[in-house]
Amino acid sequence: MSSENRQRTEHGAQEEHAQKEELKKKIKEQKIVVDELSTLKKNRTVYTQQPNSNIFFLADKGETLSACKEDLDNMRKEYQDI
Repeated sequence: MSSENRQRTEHGAQEEHAQKEELKKKIKEQKIVVDELSTLKKNRTVYTQQPNSNIFFLADKGETLSACKEDLDNMRKEYQDI
């Protein structure tokens, strides 16, 4: 194996490791969100942030919780695939 190919392989491995660590961090954050939403009392209000914006809108707690759980499941599957 030439040194150029070895460097490409090492660089690819480093990128994959960095990607895996970033995804692991996002999974931890999502777990916290799911836990926080799960422990809220029924009468508490929940707001969701619009993507790429600082605007928040009133949201249904149940729908938000199920969407967050689905996101967490997708992240876990992606993590296993790496």
